[in-house]
Amino acid sequence: MSKQKQFEAPDAVAAERREFVKSAGLLGLGAALMGLTPGLRAAAFAAGSDAPEKTEVKIGFIPLTDCASVVMAAAKGFDKKYGIKIVPTKEASWAAVRDKLVNGELDAAHVLYGLIYGVHLGIGGPKKDMASLMTLNNNGQGITLSSQLKDKGVTDGAALKKLISSEKREFTFAQTFPTGTHAMWLYYWLAAHDINPMKDVKTITVPPPQMVANMRVGNMDGYCVGEPWNARAIIDKVGFTAATTQDIWTDHPEKVLGTTADWAAKHPKTAVAVTAAILEASRWIDASLANRRETAETIAAKAYVNTDVDVILDRMLGRYSNGIGKTWDDKNHMKFFNDGQVNFPYLSDGMWFLTQHRRWGLLKDDPDYLGVAKAINQVGLYRQAAEKAGVAVPKSDLRSSKLIDGVVWDGKDPRKYAASFKVRA
Repeated sequence: MSKQKQFEAPDAVAAERREFVKSAGLLGLGAALMGLTPGLRAAAFAAGSDAPEKTEVKIGFIPLTDCASVVMAAAKGFDKKYGIKIVPTKEASWAAVRDKLVNGELDAAHVLYGLIYGVHLGIGGPKKDMASLMTLNNNGQGITLSSQLKDKGVTDGAALKKLISSEKREFTFAQTFPTGTHAMWLYYWLAAHDINPMKDVKTITVPPPQMVANMRVGNMDGYCVGEPWNARAIIDKVGFTAATTQDIWTDHPEKVLGTTADWAAKHPKTAVAVTAAILEASRWIDASLANRRETAETIAAKAYVNTDVDVILDRMLGRYSNGIGKTWDDKNHMKFFNDGQVNFPYLSDGMWFLTQHRRWGLLKDDPDYLGVAKAINQVGLYRQAAEKAGVAVPKSDLRSSKLIDGVVWDGKDPRKYAASFKVRA
């Protein structure tokens, strides 16, 4: 069967399906499935008990490099293999993504890890039970400081601390959503340099694609955002990279495939199909530099990130320049798969965001850290999807990491961890 035929809609292989049903009746379902061509197995999947409840799935995304696996799952046809059509929909801000998820305009979204947790607990927007189906990427965000700070001798966090202590004015830093990943990376990095983000500086919320324009007109001294908007600031000569987020936490969780708990409960087979398709896209992206280059060329288009390919490509390939003279090859650049280590919805990853929400006063009391993570992170659905896509899963739902300040996070005592920080709200 040709590749084109293999990816046809189930209705286009009705004759083959009848042959499948006939053979299943004679030989038993398992034996029949084993003898089918890949295309017929796909048709059987779509027609049988694993058939997705929805065949067209609207997935929102923000114009960022790490929307790549959602876009490529559709662009490369990985979705068709699982009997679905992914429709990526470009959104203007994380607040818009949140609202469209909550009201059902979107089925799922490429979304900030901490946003999903915040909505679930009623912080950062309306309270709604949420679900995370998988992690989409690790690493690849950055903290950009303005060229004006560079002109005053600031090249790192220590110099920034010295300037803030000596220059009596209001310093302003931007993140992309109050409970989101970029806010937490920014706050953690500032605090690691003894700068309290709640007391020593002002923080504002700006949508990712608007960061560079706002820095150009002097609205902020620095920001934390995903690529390519850190690289863009260097190219436009308005800022430089003071730190990457992999400097803060190597292989940190970043975006997730988020939805509401109601949607996941109503469409479990669709959730598994979408997750499996995006897993395959993630594996494909990380398989070669050529695939990463093709990905950069695809997502640079106006319909997606809407920027020059070169702005995306270098950091996509791990080729970094900080804009003030340093260049390096970063082995911890943005990862989409890493043998499935990226994508597993570790409970400890979710709990970490809760500890930081508690640290910075977004949560007034300690939540049931593990209970909340188990409710949101759909480990069971993920395991089903991983099995379908042939992706290995880790033995533990928890993992251990050392962050920039030397503190180890392993998820075992989140209450103690949240209370342990000297710099806090």
